[in-house]
Amino acid sequence: MFVRKNRNRSGSVSVQIISKQRSSYRVVQTVGCSSDPDEIERLVAEGESLFHRHDNQLKLFASQSPEANVVKSFIKDLSNRQIHTLGPELIFGTLFDRIGFGILPDLLFRDIVIARLAYPTSKLKTVDYLYRYRGIRTNEDTVYRFLDKLQKNYKSKVEQIAYQYSQKILKTIAIVFYDMTTLYFETEDEDDLRKIGFSKDGKFQHPQIMLGLLVGKGGYPIGYDIFEGNTFEGHTLLPTLDKIEKRYGFKNPTVVADAALLSKKNIEGLSEAQYRFIVGARIKNETKKVKAEILRRKKDMKDGDSFVIKKEDGLRLIVTYSASRARKDGFNRDRGLEKLKKQIKSGRLTKKQINNRGYNKFLTLSGEVTISINEDQVRADTQWDGLKGYLTNTRFSAKTIVENYRELWRVEQAFRISKTDLRIRPIFHYRKRRIEAHICIAFVAYTIYKELERLLKHADLAMSPKRAGELTHNMYELEYTLPGESLPEKILLKMDPEQQKLYDLIHN
Repeated sequence: MFVRKNRNRSGSVSVQIISKQRSSYRVVQTVGCSSDPDEIERLVAEGESLFHRHDNQLKLFASQSPEANVVKSFIKDLSNRQIHTLGPELIFGTLFDRIGFGILPDLLFRDIVIARLAYPTSKLKTVDYLYRYRGIRTNEDTVYRFLDKLQKNYKSKVEQIAYQYSQKILKTIAIVFYDMTTLYFETEDEDDLRKIGFSKDGKFQHPQIMLGLLVGKGGYPIGYDIFEGNTFEGHTLLPTLDKIEKRYGFKNPTVVADAALLSKKNIEGLSEAQYRFIVGARIKNETKKVKAEILRRKKDMKDGDSFVIKKEDGLRLIVTYSASRARKDGFNRDRGLEKLKKQIKSGRLTKKQINNRGYNKFLTLSGEVTISINEDQVRADTQWDGLKGYLTNTRFSAKTIVENYRELWRVEQAFRISKTDLRIRPIFHYRKRRIEAHICIAFVAYTIYKELERLLKHADLAMSPKRAGELTHNMYELEYTLPGESLPEKILLKMDPEQQKLYDLIHN
């Protein structure tokens, strides 16, 4: 294509855009006609501009070769039903099998667990997810019938697989961490399992269950048990340990638990069963003699210092001091006192509301209704700022005891993952066997979550398991049938770089 100046018989010049096709010339457009040389040059410039525009359009149309038209027609005939979200299966399904859960025969169990990891919603939403994103047809009745038999058929096997996985990762299970949490229900009705009790979720008006979780180093799962919602958490440690030890046969691990599980009965039971233990100590509840010694020795303590007191029952009390903890203790107390003072001044705090919990212990009553801050008790409380106690029957050094106790946050992390990333709460089931199945599914999902977390950390990928789950949402597979073919084929669509790194991590 080019611009041509064609001289007319009248002496004027026509400026034209010419196209050459098969040795013949065709006028694409006449830009204009003039006898004025300056006007002719202007028309030529305009023609060249139009020429480039026409040239680009022709190149675009030229790309529509017969082959391109076939491809275009093929793409036009594709439908949403041929595009499937395959990411959750590629990532979480692969880990499900690799850990060992793939030996369980019911594929619906696999689908529900993967859905819990990728799209943690209700079981009814899971049915919708399976159809819309996986092309799997099922219904809520099928899911609920499966949940009814899950506890009986799979719970023991699931826990065994998770335990064997953790044992493989940790090599040996010499220390275990135990803690409790509460899981509430969106109802006000109680039954034999769901009871109203002290709620760690702050849902005091809702019935709940107690979930006890035992993990190893790094938070790797070992086992769990559920209890009635009004069970005192101190009564759950020994039964859970006893069940799991009998099931797997691991002998005499060191048990780490927080101060809420410290009771004379638990200490005696752990000792009788020959468990070594490290539990948080309530140093303010010790005998006068022990408390006096703690405060006397604190005077010479610096940040990071510790000392050991041998108790009459043969146990050791390790006491540590932290300057940062002292600042935190002081800050929390001042904040609590400020809140109390405002309540007193406003008249919102009455005698009827007084209890001895939290910072209310600093209140004193005069006469019938006069309430004030007990400054002597406040000053006495400041003496304990920065101190932390640990009770143990081990021979470990103070440093080792503190390091092991600090690992207890792994159980708290497991609960946090279960409650947020896996959305284990609130629970909408009301039948006991379905509640148990719900917890079982969450336990398997948590095991897979931990393996993904381990792989990401080992590969030094700056990606959280939660982010990895989000990336699976748009990893697609295309199912198609080529013209003239009868059997469909499948292809994994190209991933973005972050998705590809995740895929390579799991499959290489």
